[in-house]
Parts: sequence; structure tokens; C-alpha cells
Amino acid sequence: MVLRHTVVAAVAALGLVATSFAAPAEAASWPAPCTVPVLGPVCAPDTTVLDGQQLLRTKFAALVGERTSRTALNNLLAAAKTDLTAGPWSVTSKKQVPPSGDKHDYLSLAPYWWPTTQPTAENPWGCPFVQRDGQRNPIVDEITDHAYRGSAFAAIYRLALAWYYTGDTRYAQRAALDLRTWFLDAATKMNPNMNFAQGIPCKVDGRGIGIIEFSYTLTQVVDATAILATGAPGWTKTDQAGMTGWYTQFLGWLRTSKNGTDEAKAQNNHGSFYDMLVASLALGTGQRDVAAAVARDAGPQRIAAQIQAGGPQPQETSRTRSWHYSAFNLVALTRLAQIGKHVGVDLWHYTAPSGATLFSAVDFLIPGATQGQAAWPYPELDFRPYAALDVLHAAADAGDRAARTALPRV
Repeated sequence: MVLRHTVVAAVAALGLVATSFAAPAEAASWPAPCTVPVLGPVCAPDTTVLDGQQLLRTKFAALVGERTSRTALNNLLAAAKTDLTAGPWSVTSKKQVPPSGDKHDYLSLAPYWWPTTQPTAENPWGCPFVQRDGQRNPIVDEITDHAYRGSAFAAIYRLALAWYYTGDTRYAQRAALDLRTWFLDAATKMNPNMNFAQGIPCKVDGRGIGIIEFSYTLTQVVDATAILATGAPGWTKTDQAGMTGWYTQFLGWLRTSKNGTDEAKAQNNHGSFYDMLVASLALGTGQRDVAAAVARDAGPQRIAAQIQAGGPQPQETSRTRSWHYSAFNLVALTRLAQIGKHVGVDLWHYTAPSGATLFSAVDFLIPGATQGQAAWPYPELDFRPYAALDVLHAAADAGDRAARTALPRV
């Protein structure tokens, strides 16, 4: 109750209302004048995928003890406390050297490709390699960049959110350390390219398909730096400028390199995630027109091309892990819809000539999500109903009553 009174008094003193928490336009100094004692940040961050205003509403709901928000915050903090002592991580920690000879270049192997012969001194990889869809080759984990990227980006995201919700400087300072180590410090930073992602031994050094290793999680880092930019202790103007510079260079590489342009042409979840990544980076670096164009084009180029009337996604349902990839593709498209919302593009209500919509694609997953694999008419090696939770929540937030009704049953 004391905390509730403290929050209410602080909000009243600041003259804030629930629907408007933006700092005055003239308050443009660094760090942003958005923090107060006890509460920490009280501005909505300029996030690209997350809804900044909703973050702020959730912050105050948790502070005054609203049960759902408080439970979610406690779960976040349980993970973030572990993040305080994990890492930092760097691409330069790997033992292997990329074909460029520079350990600052990201390196990974294609996960579903396998050797056909026993390795020998003359043929150390066991080439040639063949594809086994959905079956992960354990040798890919011997190169640490992929796993370290996952750990680093997830920790950065959680730490930034933990600072935003609590105002505890420890979380901001650790997020800053992790960001500087992976992206900014000369000795440990990653070069802003993915020239050697998901290579296939004895076949190709890297492929556009490997960009998906960043597409899902780098957008969370973009949002994390936007959160820190509301006034995180120790996060400087130089840090933010450095990250913006890295994002800008990487976006340029995505849009002009062979690997990037190959991935842009993909007609399945890879193309969807490419669009989501490009739009997020564009919005995060102030290129709103680029973000809006990507979101606008996703209607005819992604929704109409990938979703059939009634909701199935043939490019994903043909896979051995059809459930996973059907939900996965919709994660990209629903998050792209959120980016579109920030720039005035409504993808949720785009209707393809066939009648297909994002809503229909999400609703198509509801029987599998609520009844299990028996209700899913396609092959799946590892059926997990909760894979649909992210997109069901997104659709429910966008007004889908069927998705909202289904959520308690997943």
C-alpha cells in the first residue's frame, strides 16, 4: 500500500495522465528527462515492435499491484537477476576463424545439413553434405556465435525491460555492458554483416537463409536500446549513436548484399522475418518512409502470397515441422504489423484477393493450439501447442475475439 501511494503521489506531482507520458518537445538533452526517484523512467520509449505506451501502462499497473502485470514482472525479474552475472558474450570468443580471416565476422553452419561420410584427415568435414529437413546437426553448436548471440540478445532485452519497470540501475548497467561488448568495443564487436551465416561445408561459405538467426532477436535489441535511451544510468549519447551507426550499417548490408537480397526474395518465413528486421532497423534509425514501405508491401507480397483463404500457409505446412513454422511465420508477420502500426500502415485489416488475412491465419491455428496435434492436419516432428501463444496474444490485442477466447485453453 505504501508503494501504491508513492506511485500515485509521484504521478500526480508530475502532472501525468494515463494516456500521455511523452516528454516535452523542448526537453531534448541527453539523457532524456524521463526518470524520477523511486519510479525510474516515466516516458514511453520509441520502440519499433513493442508498444511503448503499453509498456508504460504495464509499468504503472505492476507498481500499483495489478495481479497479471505483477506476476509477469516477477517472472521477468527472476530471469533478469540471472542475466546480471551471465556473459558478456562476443563473436571473437569462438575457436574457428571465418573464411575472411576475421573473428569479428559472425559465423554459423546450416543446422539441417549432415555429412555423408566419416571425417578423415583429407576430408575433415565428411563431405559432401546433404539436407535432412527438421533434423538439427549437433556439430553446428561447436561454433559458439549462434548460441552466444541468442544468450546475449535475450539478456539485453530482459535487462532493459527490468530497468524500465523497476528503475534499478544494475539492470541498465549490465545491459550496457552486454551491448558494448557485442556491438561497440573495438576488441570484441561484431562486424555489421552476416556474410558467413549458415554456411555448408565444402559447398558455400554463407547464405542469405542464415540472416534469420538475427531476424527474430535483433529487433528485440533495437527495442532494448530505445528503452535505455529514455534515460538509463550509464547509457550515454555516444553509446546510442554507436548503436544507431551499427544498425544503419547492418541495414545497408541487408538491402545491398547478395545474402541480403537473396533472403528478401524468400517466399516463406525467411522473407517475412527479413521484412520485419528491415522495417525495425529502418524505424529504429529514423527512416520511417522505408519502414512504412516495407510494411505496406507486405500485404500483397507476404500475406497474399503466403496465406490461403481460410488461413493455411502452404510454404510452411509442407514442412516436416509444419506447426512450428506456421506459427513462426506468423510471429514475423504479426510483429511486422505492429511496426506498421507505428508508421500508419494497418496490416491486420489487409485482405488478399483470396480473402486471406492475418486474422484468418492466426485463427487457423486455434484448433491445434487448444486441442493438440490430433486437430492439426499436417506433419509435425515435435508438436508444442504453446508455439501459437505469441501470435494468439497479438491477434487478441488487435481485436480477434476467437483468439482471445482461445488463450485460456492453450
